[in-house]
Amino acid sequence: MFNQFHAVGMIEFTSIAAGIEAADRMVKSAQVEPFMLKTICPGKFVAAVYAEVASVQASIGAGLTCAKGFVVDHFVIPNIDQSVIRAISSAVESVHGAALGIIETFSAASSIVAADVAVKTANVDLAEVRIAMGLGGKAFCLLSGNVGPVEMAVSAGAGSAAARGLLVRKVVIPSIAPQVLRHIL
Repeated sequence: MFNQFHAVGMIEFTSIAAGIEAADRMVKSAQVEPFMLKTICPGKFVAAVYAEVASVQASIGAGLTCAKGFVVDHFVIPNIDQSVIRAISSAVESVHGAALGIIETFSAASSIVAADVAVKTANVDLAEVRIAMGLGGKAFCLLSGNVGPVEMAVSAGAGSAAARGLLVRKVVIPSIAPQVLRHIL
């Protein structure tokens, strides 16, 4: 589905109707493929597409124009890290290392961007990206590995969300209890 030449773009909408209308415009305006079109809590809609960078940029631009006034957040990520796609899809590989990093954000889009920045910053595993289902519109990502790299990754990823005013909190737990880890993953 994705390869290293694909970009991913997403728009998060405050209105389901506006989101569906914009998704239609996004797909019709450029050579893109949708990979996530769905409602999320609380009553929001996300539309995500993938293709070559220029096509994704054109598609996101069309969606933003169509749904002006109903956009919470958006992004275009060229060469998205494949672990981010797996983590969004819940296809998580095993967690390695003792440390657990958590980046909690106010939007689904900012959490995905934070996850991509984090895994590109340091040698960590992305355990999960959970977006806005049963979370009151918030999202979070979980990173694991050795303490130093997890701290670097969390700092960088959280910094990207903070720069957009969308960071709730960042936490690094140096040695997560296995009993806790089993219940949160």
